Amino acid sequence: MNPAAKTRAALMPLFLIALGVVGIENALTRYFAVAKWSEYGYWIISIVMAGFALSGVVTALFRDTVERHGRLLRTVLPAAMTLAAAVGYQWVTANAFNPLQLQNPTTWVEQVRNIGLYYAALLPFFFLAGLYISLIFVLNPREIGRVYGYDLIGAGLGSALALGLMFVVHPFLLAPILIVPLALATLFQPGRLNWLGAGLAGAALVGAEAILFLGPAPAISEFKSVYAPMNTPGARVVAELKQPRGHYLLLENFTERVDADISNNAGMLGVAGPPATYGLYRDGARIASLPKPGPVDAAYAPSALSAAPYVLRPGADVLLVGLSGGYRGAEAMALGARHADAVEGEPVLHSALRHGLGPSPALTVDPRLNLLDGGPIAAAWRAGPNAYDVVEVSADFVDAAPANATGVTVEALSAYLGALKPGGMVSVSVSIRDFPVYALRVMATGREALLRAGIADPSRHVLVYRSAWNARILISPTPWSAGDVAALKAFAEARSFDVSWHPGMDVTAARAGVFNDLPSVSFTTGEVISDGPNDAIANEARAVLTGQPTASSQAFNIRPATLDRPAFYSSLKLQNLSTLIRRLEVLPQAEIGALVNVAVLAQAAVIAVLVLMAPMLFRRRTNGVAEPRRVWPVLYFPALGLGFLLIEILLIDKAAFYLNDYSSAFALVLTAMLIFSGLGSLIAEHIRSRPKLASAIGLLVVLGWIAAMRIGAEEFMMGTLDQPVAVRAMWVLLAAAPVSLALGLPFPLGLTQIGDGRMLPWAWGLNGAFSVVATPLAGLMSRDIGFSSLLVAAAVLYTVAFLVLPVGARLSRRAPSPVPDTGASERLEPFPAIEQPA
Repeated sequence: MNPAAKTRAALMPLFLIALGVVGIENALTRYFAVAKWSEYGYWIISIVMAGFALSGVVTALFRDTVERHGRLLRTVLPAAMTLAAAVGYQWVTANAFNPLQLQNPTTWVEQVRNIGLYYAALLPFFFLAGLYISLIFVLNPREIGRVYGYDLIGAGLGSALALGLMFVVHPFLLAPILIVPLALATLFQPGRLNWLGAGLAGAALVGAEAILFLGPAPAISEFKSVYAPMNTPGARVVAELKQPRGHYLLLENFTERVDADISNNAGMLGVAGPPATYGLYRDGARIASLPKPGPVDAAYAPSALSAAPYVLRPGADVLLVGLSGGYRGAEAMALGARHADAVEGEPVLHSALRHGLGPSPALTVDPRLNLLDGGPIAAAWRAGPNAYDVVEVSADFVDAAPANATGVTVEALSAYLGALKPGGMVSVSVSIRDFPVYALRVMATGREALLRAGIADPSRHVLVYRSAWNARILISPTPWSAGDVAALKAFAEARSFDVSWHPGMDVTAARAGVFNDLPSVSFTTGEVISDGPNDAIANEARAVLTGQPTASSQAFNIRPATLDRPAFYSSLKLQNLSTLIRRLEVLPQAEIGALVNVAVLAQAAVIAVLVLMAPMLFRRRTNGVAEPRRVWPVLYFPALGLGFLLIEILLIDKAAFYLNDYSSAFALVLTAMLIFSGLGSLIAEHIRSRPKLASAIGLLVVLGWIAAMRIGAEEFMMGTLDQPVAVRAMWVLLAAAPVSLALGLPFPLGLTQIGDGRMLPWAWGLNGAFSVVATPLAGLMSRDIGFSSLLVAAAVLYTVAFLVLPVGARLSRRAPSPVPDTGASERLEPFPAIEQPA
């Protein structure tokens, strides 16, 4: 067998292990999304990297022993991993963790214990996986680029395989399938013990599948919104879709109705209530009503909160941002709209409107209603000025898909305002059943959009009215007239809605006639502040619209949402952490993700510090050779771990906006970056004799790419939003490829500089430890500072890594020092020894 063939054969087991490990990581995150909440999937990333970091430290501490028993470990570890993965997954699905009880001060202790049990269940598997990868690094120190390249490419294809399987199998069945590559790895192990490894892995695979299929089946927890309707007598699933973006169920039972905010006076107005529908759920969360066969019944529309814009602008031309399963289009027609263009950002909802879903029919052909492709900003840009009288953002649009949050940013509202006719309006619905703060934040976003349009006094261009559950913010580029205000007041009074703001409003007088009491709440004390009928939005509307501080702005983030900082549910000020913990029981579920990030970051920081301290425990000799002291790796490898993840998360977010689909963006970017970085690592193997020069080239590419993203990415995306999704996906790949190739260079170049002693596995663990830190840190930075901060931080980190990397090593003519027999004949073909600089 020639050297190249030996190399491929020796690294094939590593490729399969990496493929299986990342596949199982994806399976676990999907389990959390379906059975719990998706934000708790951050724990999986934390556990993965904690296991890898711990394995790197253990390998470093016992490097000689690991190398001495390398052949045996390489033989038995795949079987051990296979069993550990099955047992860990089974324990995870049996865990009684309840996020809602975590927010209850009397039950949170038990839930913290359950979180600990997640770590106890999964850490052994990821530790063993990390130990195997560390072992391959130790056994092949002169082939670092190839080892790391096979590891990354295997991980990238594992992610792609997991995503492909999500189209055909239930999320709970992903893990049983994705443990198979772990066992198959033994079939490619070189050496005389491969038959033993194959037998052990085969037995382990049979045992693992028995554990997974004969044990208790995973189930959706009872606190998910799908649980009650699924367990209603007579309920049935009429359609099911399996996709990477979610597990979709279309349910039929008597509880499913149009989710519309209807006046309590509907009967007095002679208006029928909302009709029965199907309910569409994604990962256990309800995202829309879908109509049953037959004409769509929107007779309830005149009593709905959303009807006011059509009363103020009869015969309107409308842009509907979110169709709520088709009912918003039917409502607009029932309310007298002349024509409506509509966009639906959630891909499955869009497809259901086009083609139907199960027994739910496609949109009825109506020349007055036109369903557009693409996102809302692209639709407004394509339409141009003087296109619409009303741009309406539906009540459930933001929650229907993660990427939809960009539809209520300053940039989006600016695009909507630019598409209006004179006297037109943008109507944005926002839920206030959890926090009235969300309405104030939409008002602040609208104010900023008006200021960017050159309007000096935004308070004259905003109307706010509400029910007990939702508020509508009406924004117009022209000042509201007295006739508009009078018409809105009459509309609201007839339906027992409340007007919370109009130009010149007397808040004291308005409070006296409130239909739906909305008292102010002190978040610090948890006390309701009310001295009679109250309207918490009216109390602060003038201050928000004039840019003044308010009581809410002291406790929460009342700031405009932008494309750089689009997270809608980001009102918590994390610097007030002690207060947030005391008030945990009243926080909306959507806000908990930030607190999970804080908890994971704190844990990750502890792990990173412990890994940094590991060299203090190293014995001074490795295979009889003194272990040199080095300081530069303490900066170099953490910088790479942080910088890579910051760029990856930035790319995923921008691609999610560009493709209007977070799941597709995640899959495309993650797979592309891993594979191209793996190719970059393979390239590094051929240029490792000039590490400083190669690192400089990589740094220039990274910094040039960051500069291009900062200067021209947003303008380019805006200019190509109307292109087909396949073309936009190609642009995402082209954007990811060059920077990913460059990002694949520094890590193997640094490992070749560090030698083959204890610091080799320690450096790999250190990189993993700071990758744990990077994930929650990036989430918090993008939430509070903006995604652009990730680019700045990445540029600094990669510059620091370049500066601390030693000047370079030169190829030595000396042969490698002899080492004990560890199966060296089964290693990869060695390169000449590298002499470390003094």
